[in-house]
Amino acid sequence: MKILIVGNGGREHALAWKASQSALVDIIFIAPGNAGTILEPRVHNVKINYTDISALKSFAKKEKIDLTIVGPELPITMGIVDEFHELGFNIFAPTKSASQIESSKVFTKKFLSRYNIPTPKYEYFTDINIALSYLDKISLPIVIKADGLASGKGVIIAQNKKEAKNIIQNMLSGNLFGNAGKRIIIEEFLYGKEVSFIVMVDGKNILPMATSQDYKRISDNNIGLNTGGMGSHSPAIINNDVYQNIMDHIIYPTVFGMSLDGNPYTGFLYAGLIIDELGKPTVIEFNCRLGDPETQSIMMRLQSDIVDICMAGCKGILDQKQINWDPRYALSLVLATKGYPNNYINNQIIYGLPKKNFTNSKIFHSGTSLNGNQLITNGGRVLCITAINQNATVARKQVYKIAKSIYWNNIYYRTDIGYS
Repeated sequence: MKILIVGNGGREHALAWKASQSALVDIIFIAPGNAGTILEPRVHNVKINYTDISALKSFAKKEKIDLTIVGPELPITMGIVDEFHELGFNIFAPTKSASQIESSKVFTKKFLSRYNIPTPKYEYFTDINIALSYLDKISLPIVIKADGLASGKGVIIAQNKKEAKNIIQNMLSGNLFGNAGKRIIIEEFLYGKEVSFIVMVDGKNILPMATSQDYKRISDNNIGLNTGGMGSHSPAIINNDVYQNIMDHIIYPTVFGMSLDGNPYTGFLYAGLIIDELGKPTVIEFNCRLGDPETQSIMMRLQSDIVDICMAGCKGILDQKQINWDPRYALSLVLATKGYPNNYINNQIIYGLPKKNFTNSKIFHSGTSLNGNQLITNGGRVLCITAINQNATVARKQVYKIAKSIYWNNIYYRTDIGYS
């Protein structure tokens, strides 16, 4: 089989790495990939931007691609699946219409309310003055969200009214997130543990993936700006009752409701949940793709053939498949450049990268490229170190040991991943 993976981050590197282990695969193309993906066996980088759907279609036709897996949300929300379907290609991701579950938080909130799926109370606004006056009616802290796509950064928790007013004004004026913030949601703040619950869907059948937890805040102790994710671990610590509650009251109703609304969902469905002290799960977000860096932790534990399962998803036969998981604990740490998620400097030379991977660890590339033979930074999140061990403490020590050997100007990472 010929496989095409769309994207250039750590998530896509992890997918390519796992797909390269499939006995079904002859060659994997990744568009555009990064400096790490090209090192994987049978993986070839293709110089096509992941938003250039026309060029991706032409390449898929020319190479007679058997299966395409889409990593980032942007090409999905632009309609890559619809266009590939018109050509009869197998592509594992949701349609443009179904991807509204991520591309519009207002769409999702209305959907959740319509199907009585638990989600925090909210209101949405396009007018600054009306939004500001709403602050007098609610208690703080609150969560303020840009309606559109903001690379995982469009969610800010306001602790007081002054902070909330500043955020609202900057979002709705377009200064903070551009058009993505021209409509906002103001949502009640929930206390609890955040869990990433990802499933594979073929339109009707559901195959759950391993649970995980990510760390979205930039600084230790979960403070500071939201990022795309600074670390993750799998599994998340939830008991069987909570797990079944999530399936029965969130996942099944969501897949059923999307189909009933004329938006049948195929692809990876990511539910970001808050689990309160009583074990009740509540949806705080949906994503129409795998998370990053959750994917790195999950792929490290996956023992089944990801290509075979994704193809089954395209064919609508996920009910005929099962997924096997390594029971050990996987931990991922993101190495970023200081300034992320705001401004940072690219093209820094990366030193100290181990020449080979250790038995129970893997370094996934996110924002890297090559300048001649020199590995340089090319993004805010640069590398993701993942380790697996039956002992969480050992996995954590291994990750941080590797991190200490790597250096570039303004390298930054959290020091508390896996401690909570």
